[in-house]
Amino acid sequence: MKGEKMVSEQYREMLGKKSVIRQLSEAAARRAAQIGAENVFDYSLGNPSVPAPESFRRALLSLIEKNDPMALHGYSPTLGIPSVKERIADSLNRRFEMAYAPEHIFPVSAAAAAIAHALRAVTQPGDEVLTFAPFFPEYHPYVDLTGARLRVIPPDTDNFQADLAAFEKMLSPKVAAVLINTPNNPSGAVYSAETLTGLADVMRRKQKEYGHDIFLISDEPYREIVFDGKTQPYVSKFYENTIACYSFSKALSIPGERIGYLAVNPACPYAAEIVNMCGQISRGIGHNCPTSLMQLAVAEVLDETADFSVYEKNRNLLYDCLTDCSVSVKKPEGTFYIFPKAAEEDAAAFCQKALDYDLVLVPADSFGCPGFFRMAYCVDTEKVERSLPVLRRFLKEVYGL
Repeated sequence: MKGEKMVSEQYREMLGKKSVIRQLSEAAARRAAQIGAENVFDYSLGNPSVPAPESFRRALLSLIEKNDPMALHGYSPTLGIPSVKERIADSLNRRFEMAYAPEHIFPVSAAAAAIAHALRAVTQPGDEVLTFAPFFPEYHPYVDLTGARLRVIPPDTDNFQADLAAFEKMLSPKVAAVLINTPNNPSGAVYSAETLTGLADVMRRKQKEYGHDIFLISDEPYREIVFDGKTQPYVSKFYENTIACYSFSKALSIPGERIGYLAVNPACPYAAEIVNMCGQISRGIGHNCPTSLMQLAVAEVLDETADFSVYEKNRNLLYDCLTDCSVSVKKPEGTFYIFPKAAEEDAAAFCQKALDYDLVLVPADSFGCPGFFRMAYCVDTEKVERSLPVLRRFLKEVYGL
């Protein structure tokens, strides 16, 4: 009817702010239909390219063959299957010397759902949430749709560690939570123990100064993908009020299964209460009960991962090529992303020119880091190798590098 709003203006406005990553991935698919996928060097989307471990397949088959279908395909309890929660807690305690109990664990449909629950558990509309650039662009809708406001700390483009001096200045009394991602998408940086210690020290000081809790929400889908024999320091060990948001999507190469968990540090005085609150939050956001089958399957392989050696090899190939072409880039320590500086100030223009060579690169403006671009190297090594001469030709012909 004339003059009446028939749809949500908030979501309608989002139609004009679609993900740059998804738009480029869709453009790559259209180009592949024209010239063949083998001729399009698509580095846009962070979709795991290595198979899930064989042990995961065997676990699925065993569960299906040996268990009552009603137990496998029926509703999970609202707060997750108790035996799965217990096994997740035991794994975290064994690996990271924590003291989780089942009541501190909340199974969810991957890290995005964990963040959605965590934000709603610890913020009120009007609160501020801080994050460090570069950051995953979807943090904006994650935070904005709760009624809180996302504020971004400028990047340290030398090392892509957290800029603690800038962080302390921006950590105002309005801040209810800090959202971090390490290993980091898009930079591939791994926050060091020194960075995490400094971050926690600032947060504790500000908690005391302001007289209210400040929560650390740790987005951890890449926790297991760390190279050169190193590991990611476990964030929750550094700060009491930490909520870890984990996904098996990257670790097990099962992004389509949508399974992960939220783990509240047992040292947080609200740990069990937050998990119970998550069951109520689910009622409002529709993330009810991840599938019973997936909960039971991942519980069988908690300490296993896919084979990440392909990612490490791809990283080395791209890093060596880029540095040989005099492109400024920090060697990624983890994830499956590399984050070079564009050969001109306008990274969007740079990436647009790369499309003429069928190189699909993502400008980093939406990551809060103008002048850089992201390459997701979760692709077949053979294709990476074939892309290198094309990348060299692009940089030489367009920029003289």
